[in-house]
Amino acid sequence: MPRAERERQMLDAAVRVFGKRRYRAASMDEIAELAGVSKPLVYLYLNSKEDLFSACIRREAEALVDAVRAGVRTDVAADRQLWEGLTAFFTHTAERPDGWAVLHSQARSGGDSSSESQLRSSKGDPVVAEVGAMREEIVAFVTHLIAEAAREAHDNPELAEREVAGLAQALVGAAEALADWANGDATVSAKEAATTLMNFSWSGLGNLMDGERWSAR
Repeated sequence: MPRAERERQMLDAAVRVFGKRRYRAASMDEIAELAGVSKPLVYLYLNSKEDLFSACIRREAEALVDAVRAGVRTDVAADRQLWEGLTAFFTHTAERPDGWAVLHSQARSGGDSSSESQLRSSKGDPVVAEVGAMREEIVAFVTHLIAEAAREAHDNPELAEREVAGLAQALVGAAEALADWANGDATVSAKEAATTLMNFSWSGLGNLMDGERWSAR
């Protein structure tokens, strides 16, 4: 079997095990058995458990970003682009729940939810950085869509750069939370999750584009 194909099998197995067991409880023996290879071969290809986890993060992050970008047409209105991006996001996280669990639930905390058992090796920070870079790319994409929407609504939009950036962060955070909710309920489809977030966010953004802002007064 070609090396690339064998390595893909190992990563597939590792994502499944890390996604279900979490980093600390994941066994290299279980990963090797699931991949149909010997444990020494896993170490030969991927050096260590930390390197294997980092490789999983890198692959799943790239796949998620690629899926969102591929799902969005650039020749449609900004709200339609956001809808297509959200639908692609929720479709991908539903189709790869273990990959999403590794990315969102584990990597951002270093592999485990308890602080005392987070990764403290030299691979710990790069693992978290991989997820951070993925999230920043998606936030930048959403920031661009919101800015484009403001330009469509007004020739000289009033939305400040800082306000746009904050809205993008809020929208991405909401999408992450909804992905966890949708993956925990098999009755929730990707389109339902995307519609929920569009109803929650875009209707409010529409009012914002028209100059209507909430005030505590």
